[in-house]
Amino acid sequence: MPINIYIRETFEKVDWLCDGVWDLPMQIDSLATWLVKKGKDLAPNQYVADIGFNIRKDASGGGGVLSSKSMAIMGTIGMDIYFSEYPSAE
Repeated sequence: MPINIYIRETFEKVDWLCDGVWDLPMQIDSLATWLVKKGKDLAPNQYVADIGFNIRKDASGGGGVLSSKSMAIMGTIGMDIYFSEYPSAE
């Protein structure tokens, strides 16, 4: 799945990021970059960034950081984030 960006009401696809990448910290970094390069220019609407990620079996802290800059852009364009957790295939 990894990051499917779409309009909530119509399910119209806006973008697809991180194909084949299921690591949450890497996905959040990619989303932050996308927001600065492309997302900030979207007209306000009801967007969803659905992040599909693997459970980190041996995780003991750490992870991705959703910055205030990213959150500000998401607030301006009307984007929510869905975190869709999937069991590891390992």
